[in-house]
Amino acid sequence: MQIIALFNLKEGARRSDYESWARGRDMPTVSGLPSVDKFQVLRSRNVLFSEDKPPFDYIEILDVTSQAAFLEDCGSDAVAALAKEMSAFTDGATFITTEEL
Repeated sequence: MQIIALFNLKEGARRSDYESWARGRDMPTVSGLPSVDKFQVLRSRNVLFSEDKPPFDYIEILDVTSQAAFLEDCGSDAVAALAKEMSAFTDGATFITTEEL
């Protein structure tokens, strides 16, 4: 199962600060959760065939063993600390659960 997170940086948040934090804290912590098989953080570049700005600055893709296991991991102190730190950079994220056809 994959979970997709979509989000923008807060006004005034610096991309370089967020990306440094993501590489140093977010990616290692989330990748280390027992329920996470793979974790990617992607920066939006452009909208193909358009001059429009992408609707989201960043996309996270989490391959998880199950939604229940991931939600259990989200109850840990490490994830709570990560969520608090991330709130300095974003106003929140939209998390979408998916299933393969």
